[in-house]
Amino acid sequence: MGTVTVDGQEIELHEGERLNGIEAAARAGVEIPHYCWHAGLSVVASCRMCLVESGRKTPEGDVQMIPKLVPACQTPATDGTVFVTKSEKVVNARAMVEEDLLIRHPVDCPICDKAGECHLQDYHFEHGRDQRRADIKPFTSRRRELGDTVTLFVDRCVMCTRCVRFTREISGTSELFVANRGAHEEIEVFPGFPLDNKMSGNVVDLCPVGALGDRDFLYQQRVWFMKAHDNVCTGCSTGCAIKVEENQDHVYRVKPRENPHVNQWWMCDEGRYGLSHIHDPRRLTEPKRRDGDEFVNIQWTELPGQLDASLRSATRVAAVLSPHLTVEEAYLLATYVRQVDADAVLAVGPVPVQGEDESFPNGFTIRAEKCPNRNGVEAIVSQLGGTFLAWEDFLVRLDQGDLDAVWITGGYKSDWIDDATAARFSSVATLIVQDLFASPLWQRATYQLPGASFAEREGSYVNHADRLQSFRWAVRPPAGVMVEGQLYWRLLERTGLYDARAVLAEAARALAYFSVAGGEIPEHGVDLKANQMAGV
Repeated sequence: MGTVTVDGQEIELHEGERLNGIEAAARAGVEIPHYCWHAGLSVVASCRMCLVESGRKTPEGDVQMIPKLVPACQTPATDGTVFVTKSEKVVNARAMVEEDLLIRHPVDCPICDKAGECHLQDYHFEHGRDQRRADIKPFTSRRRELGDTVTLFVDRCVMCTRCVRFTREISGTSELFVANRGAHEEIEVFPGFPLDNKMSGNVVDLCPVGALGDRDFLYQQRVWFMKAHDNVCTGCSTGCAIKVEENQDHVYRVKPRENPHVNQWWMCDEGRYGLSHIHDPRRLTEPKRRDGDEFVNIQWTELPGQLDASLRSATRVAAVLSPHLTVEEAYLLATYVRQVDADAVLAVGPVPVQGEDESFPNGFTIRAEKCPNRNGVEAIVSQLGGTFLAWEDFLVRLDQGDLDAVWITGGYKSDWIDDATAARFSSVATLIVQDLFASPLWQRATYQLPGASFAEREGSYVNHADRLQSFRWAVRPPAGVMVEGQLYWRLLERTGLYDARAVLAEAARALAYFSVAGGEIPEHGVDLKANQMAGV
């Protein structure tokens, strides 16, 4: 154990802990401004914005200060270290750095995508000089495409080199480098080798100013109009923690949210740019019932009663739980069909797999399994259904011909069932299909129920490593769509509004696998692996 002093405030270091001045100050509630430093990248101490006074406390209690200012990002916080972050000397140094950067920086905030979340903008007001001492120079607004996803606005760059270090240390692809020297330095790509890795969008998040722009988001929305919602990426079973940013129920972008147990500070481009299905005009938005060879619209208020009557008149009921359902939704649907038929067959829907897992130098992995909640749904099917049935096993069971009512949940972004497989459901008298997009199975349904996308639902997912993360909905579903959990809640005749948190607590009491999820779920989720390994 050791003690570090920050502006007269003492903080304790944990055993074996290694912090620098920025991290130690943050623990004391003091923000040290910085551009080049990032917790997930190597330290270069090039921007000099984090200069502080530093020294050591002697055993006698005296403090011996270093005469020069030191970069806090590069200064270890060890037992007895003293940091002074608000002295006149430090304040003047920060003002000088800001002034130097703004001499060459275009004052084009009104047309810059980064306005509203720009470090240079914020630090100028917090640490810059009151008046500009240099003339405002015209700028050229030079820009060039670094690749298919990122645009570089050359004049705005402050040469923090975060993007360069990311491509070398995190993605391992090294497309970016610093060209030229001195005041002529620029970020550049090697000829014939554009920024083209599967994590390229992260350099836009890393950029502290408006130098790197996301081509997909560029000029789409002002950041202060958007609201950010904590969520979990459904692109693969890694389950990256993300923020969904929307305005007026339209999702404009997603960004990674720090989670040291899952994705650290990053996310892949597949998850970042895989949003088109949310607002796809092909989305299904009308619940319908088959009437002969045609389908007729049906009101959501009437639907629960009709579904319940149809299922209770069946001899044998089955439910296929999609790995895109949340834990809470899967639990409610399984509970409901087991109330209707105590021997109801429960199965896990198709688990989409593309290629193989792809890992990067820092350990981040894009999973081949393209669904967010296989582990959670499998646990529910295994513990409520008595016997685990995968999709292929269910199709074999279906071929026996004794299932006269089947509820199929989808939620897949792309085609997931072909005509031949859909034809195997021809013997089912009551077929309920709940999905985002039409499919051969949708055309065979008795009841067609439009489903919600990941941004429109709330609940929890369990990723490949058995970590359960909870989240809230970000946008309302299109008119005519009822979120799955709300429908299951009504079918179970529960009063009030759908409460995902209460359902998870109920699942934790009923199923041993989820028992540690009975309390408050922390921001970074909870690990269910201990229960799984213990065999409970």
